[in-house]
Amino acid sequence: MKRRERTRHLIELGGLVVKSGLVELADDDRALLYGAFLEIADLLQGEEQKQHAMLWRRRGSRTFREEAEARRSE
Repeated sequence: MKRRERTRHLIELGGLVVKSGLVELADDDRALLYGAFLEIADLLQGEEQKQHAMLWRRRGSRTFREEAEARRSE
């Protein structure tokens, strides 16, 4: 069962990468995407970690809400 949960988790994370538009913007360049994720990880380890996390969480939450509202109104 743990293997299924892990697989589902990885699929969901991959879906977020696609949903964000990063795959198209990076022309499916995995080295570019990996480098960008490493940059994010560095920012989340830095002095302004809380500010970055709060900003990104706020933006993600807002976009999730807007997408859910758009689906309900279709």
